[in-house]
Amino acid sequence: MAMAGLVGIAKLAAASGVLEEKSRVEYRDLESRSYITRCSNPNLPFQWTINPYRGCEYGCKYCYARYTHEFMELRDPQSFETRIFAKKWNRAEFIRELRRVPFEQGIAMGTATDPYQPAERRFGLTRKMLEAFAAHARHQGLWITTKSDLAARDVDIFTAITANRNHVSVNITITTLDTALARALEPYAPRPDLRLNAVRQLAAAGVHVCVNCSPVMPLINDSESSINAVAQAAKDAGAKSFWSNVVFLKPCAAQVFFPFLEDKFPAAVRRYRAAFGNEAYLKGPYLETLGQRVQRIRERHGFHARSRDEGRHPAGQNPQMQFSWE
Repeated sequence: MAMAGLVGIAKLAAASGVLEEKSRVEYRDLESRSYITRCSNPNLPFQWTINPYRGCEYGCKYCYARYTHEFMELRDPQSFETRIFAKKWNRAEFIRELRRVPFEQGIAMGTATDPYQPAERRFGLTRKMLEAFAAHARHQGLWITTKSDLAARDVDIFTAITANRNHVSVNITITTLDTALARALEPYAPRPDLRLNAVRQLAAAGVHVCVNCSPVMPLINDSESSINAVAQAAKDAGAKSFWSNVVFLKPCAAQVFFPFLEDKFPAAVRRYRAAFGNEAYLKGPYLETLGQRVQRIRERHGFHARSRDEGRHPAGQNPQMQFSWE
């Protein structure tokens, strides 16, 4: 990428060096302007975010985070999953940033890219950050979101972080137990059974684990039987909480998701286009129906605490069209 006229993160990305090339993915290093950034959305239960990597190899067809590569002037939606940036590590700077976070404020890791994607086996940035967190954080909340069973590798650090008067919650996303459907939706992510094994290992070690059955996609994985199967498996594996939220399709995600629908679920395309129109967020009575469905399932399996407002996106959109998926 030519650097002329580029500024900020786009300029840093253009100046990045190739660390390793695989058949599908290219890894690059990236100078980091900051490791810990303030979250601007007041509806979320954390105030700060950490993403060790930019880009994510899992290739999830619904991924909303593809837009983050656009900040680097990488606008081909496929570049998000094939050009992965690993932030250059500076432990002292990370600790300085961590010490500036006020006590008892939440930090979320993995809000835009998976911290345990395959790059983590090569570069270990997530583990380095967690080790620094364990050594220096006190009275903080840490939420980690991943689709990877690699999270179980760090059970020792999670217990050390908790022992230092912090709260840790590992949120493992399991969209469906149908292996074939999971492979179509999330083609390079670990199988659902591997993720459940990670839930089991973490829970057995006393780590608070939440299973996130998201995104729920109408006509694909939104049936009561599908969501209930994930909740039952989560409970059996020792998860302490369970939540779900409906899919939303920013333009960058829609570019990938609608061709996927046309290929795998052609009968659903018309209804998706009618429901979403030019909007990113689904609206209408379906949201309430889905919220009630998930709450029934949660109560059925003893997941009583509501950590999310199911069926509603944090952007707080108002219902508009009266569209039914039934």
